[in-house]
Formats: sequence, C-alpha cells, structure tokens
Amino acid sequence: MISNGVVHTLIYRIGIRKVSYLIPTLLLSVFILFPAHLFAQKNTGPTSDDEVTVSVEVRGLGSVEVPALYYHKDIYLSVTNVFDYLKIKNIPTSDFDTVTGYFMNQEDLFLIDKQHDNITYQGKTFNLKPDDMARIESGLYLKLDVYKTVFNIDGAFNFRRLLVALSSTVEFPASREIRQDLMRHNVSKLKGEMKADTTIKRTYPAFHFGTADWAVISTQQSSGFDETRLNLGLGAVLAGGEADASLNLYNNQYNSEKNQYYQWHYVNNDNTTLRQVAVGKIFTQATSSLYAPVVGVQFSNTPTIYRRAYGTYTLSNTTQPGWIVELYVNEVLVDYKKADASVFFSFEVPLVYGNSVVKLRFYGPYGEEHTSQQNISVPFNFLPAKEFEYTANLGFVEDGQNSRFTRETINYGLSNHITVGGGYEYLSSVTSGPSMPFINTSIRLAQRLLLSGEYTDGVRTREVLSYRLPSNVQIDLDNTDYTKGQTAIFYNYLAERKAVLSLPIRTLGTSIFTRVTVDDIILPNTQFTNLEWAFSGVIHNIGLNFTT
Repeated sequence: MISNGVVHTLIYRIGIRKVSYLIPTLLLSVFILFPAHLFAQKNTGPTSDDEVTVSVEVRGLGSVEVPALYYHKDIYLSVTNVFDYLKIKNIPTSDFDTVTGYFMNQEDLFLIDKQHDNITYQGKTFNLKPDDMARIESGLYLKLDVYKTVFNIDGAFNFRRLLVALSSTVEFPASREIRQDLMRHNVSKLKGEMKADTTIKRTYPAFHFGTADWAVISTQQSSGFDETRLNLGLGAVLAGGEADASLNLYNNQYNSEKNQYYQWHYVNNDNTTLRQVAVGKIFTQATSSLYAPVVGVQFSNTPTIYRRAYGTYTLSNTTQPGWIVELYVNEVLVDYKKADASVFFSFEVPLVYGNSVVKLRFYGPYGEEHTSQQNISVPFNFLPAKEFEYTANLGFVEDGQNSRFTRETINYGLSNHITVGGGYEYLSSVTSGPSMPFINTSIRLAQRLLLSGEYTDGVRTREVLSYRLPSNVQIDLDNTDYTKGQTAIFYNYLAERKAVLSLPIRTLGTSIFTRVTVDDIILPNTQFTNLEWAFSGVIHNIGLNFTT
C-alpha cells in the first residue's frame, strides 16, 4: 500500500516533467502561427536615445560641433545648427514642427514641415518618407541624403571620426563672407597705403577667349504689341588688348549698326608716352551734343590705375540693419561699411579725374545681394604738379550722315592747386562752325573751395564753384553762357544758372539728407526758373522720402 504523501509527490514530479516539455512546444507553435513582426514595435524613426554629436566641416570654413542622430547606420543633422553654421536664414517654430527661411536668395523660400513629412523649396514640394525626418525636443533633424536631394548640399559621413564633410556647387553665404572679407582687406592697397615689395608684370597673349553672355527677352501684350530682344555679349583678349562685343537685336525695329557695341582696348601703364589705345565705339566726352555712337580710335597717356585727385563727395543712403555696403569707383573697391541700427550708411567718395562711375553693392547677412549704380559728372580735373596728360579721338558719328569727328585735349599741372588745359574739337555736321577750340582750368582756392572754368570758342563759357563746409554742408554754383546762334549743343539756351545746397543731418536716431536745387534757364523769348527740394532720411526707424 502506498501512502497518500507518496502519491502526491509522484504526481507533482510527473506534472513538472510534462510542463517542462510543454512550454517550448507552446512557444514554437505561437511563433509559427503568429509571425514575429506582429509582436515587434512599430518603426517610429530615430529618437533622443540616438542623439550624438558630430563635427560638420566645409572647406575654407573650418569645422563646428552640431547635434545629430545616428539611426540604422544613417546620420541625421540638426537643420537649425547646420543652417546657422552656413549662415542660411532659418526660423524654427517653438515645437520644431516646421522651419522656414530662404536659401541664398530672398526669392528662394523653403518650408520644412514635419507634420506632413515634406519640404517646399523654390516652388517645388518634396515628399519624404517618415524616417527621412525626425523631431525631438532639441530640434528638427534631416537625413544627410535629404540635404543633397532638396538643397544640393552634398555630405559624406566618416563614422570613425564622427565627421560630416559638406560641399555644394553653389557658394554658401558663410564662404562668400570670408571671401569678401579677404577682398576688403585689400582696400588699403587700393588706396595706395601699402607699397608692394615685388611687382609681377602683366602678360599680353595673342588670343584668349574669355566669356560669352546671352539673354532672350520676350514681351507679349493682349493689345497685340509684341517685342522680343536678343542680347549676345562676347569678351576675349586679342593682340594683348581687351576685345568686347555686344549684339542687340529687336523684332519690331530696324537693327541698325549703331545699336551694337564693339571695342578693342589696349593698356600698358608702364609706357608713359602711350598708355591706352581704344578702337571701335569710343567715349569722347565731347562738348557737342552727340546722340549716336562715335566709331574711331582713341590714344591717351592717362593711366588706368586708381588715383585720388582731390576732395571727396558725400554719398549717403539707407538699407537694412546689419547689411554691408561696398563702394566701387571706376570698378575699384574703395571702401565698405556696415549699416547701423538706423539703417543709414554714408561714404566719402574720393573724386577722381573726369567722369566717375560710382557703384554700390549691398550684401545681407544671409547671402542677399543687390547692386545699384550711379554716375557722377565731375567738372574739376586736377593733375599733380608738372604732370602732362593728353587724349586724342578720331572717328565718325553714326548719325546717318557719317559726320566726321575729332577731339584732342591736353592738361598740365602747374602746381598741386592749379591745372590748365585746352584742346580742339571738330564736328563736320555743326552748321554754326565745325571747328571748336577750347581752354579750361581747375583751381583749388582753399582746402574745400574749388573753381573750374571753361571757354569753347563759338559755343559756351562755363564756371563752376563748389564749397564744402566742415559740417559737410556743400554748396555748388554753376553758370553757363551760350553763344547766340550756336548749333553744337542741341538746345537753344542763352544762359543757365544753377545752385545746389546739400545738407546732411545726423543726430541720435535721425539720419537725414536734404538737397535744394534752383535752376534758372534763359531762352531767346522766355525764362524758366525751377525749384526742387528733395528730402530723404530716417527718423527713429521711420523712413521718409519727399520731393517737390
């Protein structure tokens, strides 16, 4: 007979043995009947657990540490950190659901939207996979390949070094800022404040093709007026000189030769006897009224290097806060400034010989760029003491009559304060007398007081007086008397008097530039007096412009 205790022990041991065999069998059946992926968690992309720190490097910019996510062998970079490093404008929302901004140009807007998993850039929408973008508490992250697909920012990830090398076919705003800073360091050299220890002479190749620019502009109107223009520009080095040509064609007008431009310009500043030769469409600074190009040849010993002649001209305007403005005079970088909080900037433009082409270039903090150009006609022409310059022009005018034209000018510096000159101009189409000899002088009466005089026989007499106060208030007086019956200058004025008062005012929170012009014109049978007042400025961050 077996006791009850023994029986219970045997049953317990047998049950344990059966269960030990039963558990693996049940588990195997469950995995066969129910696939494993039903038990796996849904793939939600990288999380904060995958956050690392990597170095981002751009050639010429150095490297910077940025937060990143490493997930399934892919690297995700923080959008705001990368764009801040490249100086690309970006504005994230507080919860990092979206990031907006523009890439390089203000027109190239972008929107990175995590909620809809897409990116809108340059008018295109890029639909992304859920794991192409990740959002965590610290920011919004993009997979490295997405930067290439959407923004053309190529990247290579080195896992061993935790380094991402970025590159692009376009110049990043940060890279361009460094390049411009290097160029601006040369401003002192351009002003002649530094002397080079070694001079590398330029070469004069027989032929070297440079650039080709083209443009097609078509305008269609509902009224039936259509216009199409074709512009083609070519530039090269030919026989050691610069050869430029521009072809302009219009569908609705006669394409005459005078609408085209071509010139060969040879420069050798080491030759004091003949420094410049120009052939083709030449710029003559004629006294006569010329409304068509002059085709011919020009000789001069005037150097092309930047030279400061006398005084300055105040150029002031407004832009946006923090923008950098560069000043170019005759294509030479002269100075640059950064606009202050009142968005005001002002330059003292150095006045050089003859007509000065003043160009301003505006650069924003995120790659924006705007360019404006202004021409300043300078009636004063000063030369250093005992320096002699000449310019000779010979050609014909494309006025339908092929009028013969010639103009020769000479200038000599009697002293650093007095320059005298003269010359001869001839235009065969002038009925009142084609021969026009002339004399001129420029005198510095005081440090800020300049006087210029010119007499052209049978045409006009002109005097210009300019005075600038220490407070930068500038007064210009211009008087011109025309010979009665002259036809060299197109209009029939007998006299013209002009007075200009320029007054810049700058105090705390106020930047104002005002100009008053009085112009009196005398004709044979009547007289006109014009008064103009122009007011432009910023008062406590409010821009004001007024003209009457």
